[in-house]
Amino acid sequence: MSEQFYENTNVIDSIEKDGIKVEILEYKSLKGSKDQGLAKNLFYIQNAGMSLKQVKISLDDGGLLTEAGTLHFHKGNITAESKTGGVGGFAKKLVKNKLTNESIFKPHYKGTGEIFLEPSFGHFIIVELNNDSIVVDKGLFYCCEETLKIGVENQRNLSSGLFGSEGWFQTKITGSGLCVLEIPVPMCEVVKYEMENEKLQVDGNFAFLRSASINYSVQKSTKNLVGALTSGEGMLQTFEGTGKVWIAPTQSVYGNLIGNGFGALAAPTRNRTNDS
Repeated sequence: MSEQFYENTNVIDSIEKDGIKVEILEYKSLKGSKDQGLAKNLFYIQNAGMSLKQVKISLDDGGLLTEAGTLHFHKGNITAESKTGGVGGFAKKLVKNKLTNESIFKPHYKGTGEIFLEPSFGHFIIVELNNDSIVVDKGLFYCCEETLKIGVENQRNLSSGLFGSEGWFQTKITGSGLCVLEIPVPMCEVVKYEMENEKLQVDGNFAFLRSASINYSVQKSTKNLVGALTSGEGMLQTFEGTGKVWIAPTQSVYGNLIGNGFGALAAPTRNRTNDS
């Protein structure tokens, strides 16, 4: 590719192993505006700290699975196909992808060359699995090495399905290989916990990744109803065991900004006191 392209991009994350290299590119600036209105929008976007990003995958006789519709372009000796596993496989995929908010058909790219996925203002992270399983929120899967299996994790108890805000099913990724997720906040705002037979409780649904070995449930914040009412908290997402849990503490802040504007954050109603 042209030197100017690489001069205008930074590699903000990268992992390379046999047969595959995954890079997250970040565009330094967008200068292509020919319209005053668009130029104004770009000015606000860049001054707000937003940046356009793009996932690049280099294959060396390797294979890649992507979420449908994410391909931007590819170069080299690469073939593409979508597999469903026959009639029975199609039926299973139809159910699975309906439950996890993912597409039925996942394009499968094989060969040697470069694959660029759609540019986005979202946030991406590369996760490497080594004979392991992780559970992630619905809709976070973006692409992965062909050695990984994308499945469904059903909630193991009644409380997590009814009160956990995640529904009854999440996406489960299993095996050894590289995976890219589109996460709700930038990586600098993610807290990674490595738990050793411990408990983590979260007031909200901002824990977006966990090891499959971690037990997930929803529990009352206190042992009795009166305590729950007086504490101002209700049901807490609870993670117990040994493994990793990744949380995005700032996720709810962005949700409040979008839904209610700045005023809602200036004085949250449940913490407000009357000083007059």
